[in-house]
Amino acid sequence: MSSQQSDSGIPVLTEIIGAPVYGVDLPERRVVLQPAPYVAAVALPLKMDQAFDDSTLQRIEHEVAERVLQQLMGRVDFVLEQRIRDSLADVLQTAVDGLACQLRFGLKETLEDVLTRAVSLEMKNLQSSKS
Repeated sequence: MSSQQSDSGIPVLTEIIGAPVYGVDLPERRVVLQPAPYVAAVALPLKMDQAFDDSTLQRIEHEVAERVLQQLMGRVDFVLEQRIRDSLADVLQTAVDGLACQLRFGLKETLEDVLTRAVSLEMKNLQSSKS
């Protein structure tokens, strides 16, 4: 039920209390409220057609339990999915950090090897050209 539908029967303050009319003297009204008469609560016995037998009570209990479980499952799914996302985000960030570190180390070693070979080849070429 939307809030507009539930609020449609509730009067607004301006509907209950009229806007004041300035410049007009109204007589003072006194409203005397009388308390409502006391009515003792009496437990009325259920008629036979209103009485619930065990099978009806079990059916109602089962329906209520099913509704509650369905509502909980929707919420549990949302919370579980959020926690899995958070956990996976942490795990993936750790894995990415580790992978970046390994790639950096591997790239450093590769560059050192390539530069060492290039320098040694150039040195050999220079020595052979001098001889």
